[in-house]
Amino acid sequence: MRVPILTYHAVNIAGNDYADNDHVAFAADLRLIDDLRLRIVPVHWVVDQLLGTADRDLSHCVALTCDDGSWFDYHDLDHPSHGRQRSLFHCLIDFRADRGRTAQPDLHLTSFVIASPDARAHIDRECLVGRGWMGDRWWRAAQASGLIAIENHSWDHNHVAVPETAQRDGIRGSFVPIDTWAEADAEIRQAGDWIDARLGNSRTSLFAYPYGESNAYLREDYLPNHMAEHRMRAAFGTDPGPVEAGSSRWNLPRYICGHHWRSPEALEDLLREVAA
Repeated sequence: MRVPILTYHAVNIAGNDYADNDHVAFAADLRLIDDLRLRIVPVHWVVDQLLGTADRDLSHCVALTCDDGSWFDYHDLDHPSHGRQRSLFHCLIDFRADRGRTAQPDLHLTSFVIASPDARAHIDRECLVGRGWMGDRWWRAAQASGLIAIENHSWDHNHVAVPETAQRDGIRGSFVPIDTWAEADAEIRQAGDWIDARLGNSRTSLFAYPYGESNAYLREDYLPNHMAEHRMRAAFGTDPGPVEAGSSRWNLPRYICGHHWRSPEALEDLLREVAA
């Protein structure tokens, strides 16, 4: 197994070109992946294969995720500076309309969302444009679509825009200081419980570290030793590389749009190297 996971942020809208708009990049990348004859699969299939709970042929495959969970993941919205934006969900729908369902029969995107409504409201006001883009009413519909899975991106992201987070000393803007059971339980278990309650019948089982940052306590103690509490099966960072048989279950690598590649040509080079 050698599967690259590509990650997008739907709130990354600084223009309407590939390099400064993750929606534009996502739509183009779906077609590039298909043109390269690679298969898009759900990221939980990759985890199943890594953990030995399934046996699928994942050669020449790619998985897709997005972080921070916003209305832009699922709904088309008007950006005050850059106009109407096609949601990531509708980019998937457009791809199917263009290429047909048989082109990518397992087409799927996993969205990692922030649980705390208060934290999301602060982030929306301080870091976006205060239009409620970080709401959660779209989660159930996205999950029910079969094209998007909702997963855990922490309780409050330990975000600098949130006045009070789970971090005991008020150190914000990094996930590295989340290094005690109480903090980890609040950020991971509490978040999973809240998201699961909001989703109804679905259960989260995957975690993405905010900022892609972790520490030895989370990777080597809390996550592996408290699975009955937090119920996560794997965690994802942002170190570049494909997921392989020997990848660390509690810090799986991902490639980030706009950071590890900024053009279709760069993504093609990356995919030819690690997935072809």
